[in-house]
Amino acid sequence: MDSIWTRERPAPARETLSRTQIVQAAIELLDTEGLTGLSMRKLAARLDSGATSLYWHVQTKDDLIELVIDEVYGEVDMPEPELAGWRPGAILFAHSLRAAIMRHTWLPEVIYTRPSLGPKAMSLGSRGRVLFGAAGFADREVDYAMGAVMSYVIGAARRAGDMMQNEAFAFGLDSLLDGLNARLGK
Repeated sequence: MDSIWTRERPAPARETLSRTQIVQAAIELLDTEGLTGLSMRKLAARLDSGATSLYWHVQTKDDLIELVIDEVYGEVDMPEPELAGWRPGAILFAHSLRAAIMRHTWLPEVIYTRPSLGPKAMSLGSRGRVLFGAAGFADREVDYAMGAVMSYVIGAARRAGDMMQNEAFAFGLDSLLDGLNARLGK
């Protein structure tokens, strides 16, 4: 699997730009123009730089997509089960992910197109395994339960054009969590 996270990072260039600046500008561009509006040329113009300057930090558009996905994962809350309990924690996680999708409406189009190997995605996944493990899920079921919640949130956001009513969203989420509870025999 080819990922920006598995490749050695090139030596820093004598640039005034940083990868962080590039990622933030890319997110702003995506938020205003969508996925079709993202190009290295437009991004460079937004940063008042040459497109070739970006390639010192990001080799391809796919690499850039991986970086912005990871940055958005950093916006998603995943509470500690000791503080929230697993079900309220899962609800908070789902609503936080939904809020991130509503801020970044392009996210559902790309979230599963690239591997989630970045530090923020890995941290979110680790915290999710703790939360869903506290519910009583074990081994692969932890990932399946968390994945079911993520898939519901992403699917609901895509299906409703990111404007699903809160009541309908909450009903679907509660139904999903009821089903997860039933699997646990609770």
